[in-house]
Amino acid sequence: MDCAFPFSSAAQRLLQVDEEQRDQWKCSRCIRPRYHHSEHSLSPVGQGCHNSRLEPLECRDLLVQNALFTGDLEMVQKYFTKSAAINLIIKTKGDELRWTSRKFGLWSLSYEQELTTPLHITASRGYTDCLRLLLLRGAAVNFAPGGKTALHEACAAAGTACVRLLLSFGADPEAVSEDGYKPLHLCKSPGSTECVRQLLQHGASVNSRTEEEGDTALHVAARHGLTEHVQLLLRYGAELEAKNEEGQTPLNAACAQPHQPQDMDRYYRVCQLLVESGASINAADRDRQHPLHLACKNANAQVAELLLARGANVNVMNYSGNTALHNILQATAYKLEHHPELVVQALLNYGAIRIWPGSLLKVLQYCHTCPRVIEALMNSYDRVRVSEDWVEVVPAEVVQKYPRFYQSLFSLEQRPRSLQHLARCTLRTFLEGRLLLVLSQLHLPSALHRFLLLSFEDVLY
Repeated sequence: MDCAFPFSSAAQRLLQVDEEQRDQWKCSRCIRPRYHHSEHSLSPVGQGCHNSRLEPLECRDLLVQNALFTGDLEMVQKYFTKSAAINLIIKTKGDELRWTSRKFGLWSLSYEQELTTPLHITASRGYTDCLRLLLLRGAAVNFAPGGKTALHEACAAAGTACVRLLLSFGADPEAVSEDGYKPLHLCKSPGSTECVRQLLQHGASVNSRTEEEGDTALHVAARHGLTEHVQLLLRYGAELEAKNEEGQTPLNAACAQPHQPQDMDRYYRVCQLLVESGASINAADRDRQHPLHLACKNANAQVAELLLARGANVNVMNYSGNTALHNILQATAYKLEHHPELVVQALLNYGAIRIWPGSLLKVLQYCHTCPRVIEALMNSYDRVRVSEDWVEVVPAEVVQKYPRFYQSLFSLEQRPRSLQHLARCTLRTFLEGRLLLVLSQLHLPSALHRFLLLSFEDVLY
């Protein structure tokens, strides 16, 4: 439902410009629909928009629309006879508000009016038999009244059979949508691997970019954690170091994408593939965020360890002056299910510069819900000055949830650390920068090895 209220003169001008642009857009696609009122059969007008001078018709027949949206092949055959119009335009209301001005971030209070066709409807819903019938009846395979072709729709829906069928009828694998996407860029779901293969086999450019973001298909696949897509694109020569408008490589894009704990393995495999294929470990985006910064923001310990093991700079700073350790500490409270303590542990073991001890109180204030993060940090110092202020910043309910750890922490105000801990700190300081390399050669008992690498005991000695 549209709403109305008084606009400023500037807003009115923006609305007027938008209306003019929409009119120009419609004219450029020769879409001046005439209404079609047939009850059960379609007029022969508009058989093919590319090989006919007749304008496409707008279909308001609900029976025809119902047959298309439900994939009723029998009814589609009945309505779309050999003499019927095929390239019909159907107006639908989108779910999103219409942009008035992207530049100024202004929205109109009317919903997007979307234009679709029988071909688009059947392709997007996987109705292969109906789609084949329409194509055999002469539907224009690259008709795009709504700004994208039926092939775009089929790829977005991961409809392999529909993609294959459209390509066999001459669909353009390089068609650019109104939003600047090619079909390859819309293959974003795990089930669309075969769609990618079909597009590439029919001549889609593996390194083509989206118009606004500058993403390649490899950026898209990496960002969505699609391992099979990444493998396929790399086999077809996808560029590993291509940078988008934000300066991100595909590896940056994969590391930057927030994901649920159950998806951490998937993103690890994608990053592993990219790294093993030669992706740069220390590629920086426009904000000088390295893959390690981004992986730590998302608390993916597997990815962080992968990057560190391959030589990622553990102490490099971004434009904000943050290191990877700063990033994980800032994310800890929001990423508890991702086990951020494992990231902190890995960074410290790979030589991360420890934060200034005077900042530990602030860290405790924000990270108290993950006591193992505090444990790893505390165990990286031989001594830390604990005061009554520390007790005050930890809520009582958190202390009750982790009583053993917090009692041991607060008691450090009155007692020194254990000799065992001090020996560990001395050895870690002596081996700083080569800790993991040396320990791997010493063949120590596993318990001692874990202790030296800050294994978690949920108590401080």
